[in-house]
Amino acid sequence: MSRVTLAQWQMLAAVIDHGGFAKAAEAVHKSPSTLNHAVHKLEEQLGVQVLELSGRHVRLTEAGEMLLRRARQLIESAAALEDVAERLSEGLEAEVILAVDQLFPPDALAHALETFSSTYPLIRVQLHETVLNGGIEMLYDARADLVISGLAPQGFLGEPLVSVTFVAVAHPSHALHRLGRELDLRDLEQHRQLVVRDSALRQSMDAGWLKAEQRWTVSHLDTSIDMLTRGLGFAWVPVTRIGELLAAGDLVPLPLNAGGVREVPMQLFFRDRDRAGPATHALAGALSRAVQQCCADAQDSISSNETR
Repeated sequence: MSRVTLAQWQMLAAVIDHGGFAKAAEAVHKSPSTLNHAVHKLEEQLGVQVLELSGRHVRLTEAGEMLLRRARQLIESAAALEDVAERLSEGLEAEVILAVDQLFPPDALAHALETFSSTYPLIRVQLHETVLNGGIEMLYDARADLVISGLAPQGFLGEPLVSVTFVAVAHPSHALHRLGRELDLRDLEQHRQLVVRDSALRQSMDAGWLKAEQRWTVSHLDTSIDMLTRGLGFAWVPVTRIGELLAAGDLVPLPLNAGGVREVPMQLFFRDRDRAGPATHALAGALSRAVQQCCADAQDSISSNETR
């Protein structure tokens, strides 16, 4: 059991922060004698002098500076703990579970989480990066509070977030580019396609064009992109994931006569909107605003490039 109470540390901090016992007493609504007694009792209990006179003022001793620096951490932690308890009593969740399809723009996701954290720094977030039915399965199983998916689950109404543009690409030295002509789907059949595996545990599905005689299936979109840059195949990839690679010429769109570009609308789903707590609603709002901001920034960038 601690010999010194949190209140004693708080009173010592008030004396230092307000420049003396009299002003500190006014700030914390206690008498100067109460503060004086608390600090002297603290010194007696610790066996260490924490304050010393400097003219008509008091200041921390060297030992007092070190102890108060550590004590402030306790004071801040205690305040944070009380804040969490108050929020929990008001129905605030301790944790939000978010399932996001890997197609979702990563910049928007990072910005949304950063914004959410600034308002709810002590709320834990579990982020699951899913593919195809993976997020929908979590929604059906009630294992996620929020789900972002390009699929439409039965029995749920979603909020439109963003339409993700896919483009068929390969490394510039890939055999398909060396053909030097417009391509059709029969050309693709002779080369390796890279696809990302459905993350659902029970009812996985295939999506997109999958008629290549050679096919490598990976578990993460980043792995597919890495293999693309090594010239190991072709794939349809979200433009938001490969913008820099396209600009640098490390990946080049395939000159398909049709189907080279497609759009996938992404939606946000609540597990139960009416029962969702304030943190879940706040994260949903942050995701929606982040997408709008990222889209606006992208449009500004396009407009800037067009005027050059």
